[in-house]
Amino acid sequence: MRSEDSLDELDELDSPRHLDTGFDLDPDFDPYEPEVGELPESDVTEADLDNVNKTGTTTIGLTTPDGVVMATDMRASLGGRFVSNKDVQKVEEVHPTAALTMAGSVGGAQSFIDTIRAEASLYETRRGSEMSMQALSTLCGNFLRGGPFFMVSPILGGVDSEGSHVFSLDPAGGVMRDDYTVTGSGMQLAYGVLEGEYADDLTLDEARTVAARGIKSAVERDTGSGNGIYLAEITDDGVAIEGHKQFDDLV
Repeated sequence: MRSEDSLDELDELDSPRHLDTGFDLDPDFDPYEPEVGELPESDVTEADLDNVNKTGTTTIGLTTPDGVVMATDMRASLGGRFVSNKDVQKVEEVHPTAALTMAGSVGGAQSFIDTIRAEASLYETRRGSEMSMQALSTLCGNFLRGGPFFMVSPILGGVDSEGSHVFSLDPAGGVMRDDYTVTGSGMQLAYGVLEGEYADDLTLDEARTVAARGIKSAVERDTGSGNGIYLAEITDDGVAIEGHKQFDDLV
């Protein structure tokens, strides 16, 4: 049996005046509220870009009544002066019915694509519903605006219950929806083709031809674009991506 002194000591420890945890708790703190992480900061400067791989690039996105066609060239260059890779896939699936093109610094673009792919999956897992293209474009803009993805200017394309969508994204997080768009160093050359040949009733095959002609026009004159073409076709059935070293069968 415990002595009366021991019992008195326990009573004192259990009293409210002895419940000093040593923590200064925020009265508004909610232990059940999900924590929001912080994005890593990038210390890359513009001068650093002279020594990193860039895509140079011409990337195209077109909408059609049946889906979206996206096209890119295949060249990566070192500081814009040397061709460092001749077979870069600059369009990647980020969602079962959406894809992103790669334009700007290779590292930043690859990190951005991986991040958006993961975040889109988390979004649908948490909500138990499919992500709309409007929500996906907003997500992309928010990450570009506040994230460490230095100097990337991709195109987002995909389909949802509302139809086909193409968005151009700028490094500051701007999101602009359009029927067709072009990014990259060869954009002026490709835009000239699209302005003359795009129509809102193109079939997927016709859109592939128009996109291929736009890329071909860019690689003829833009030193940052070249070495072939990747074509992505996005429909309700998914994302299909294929590469071609020659344009002969496409234009």
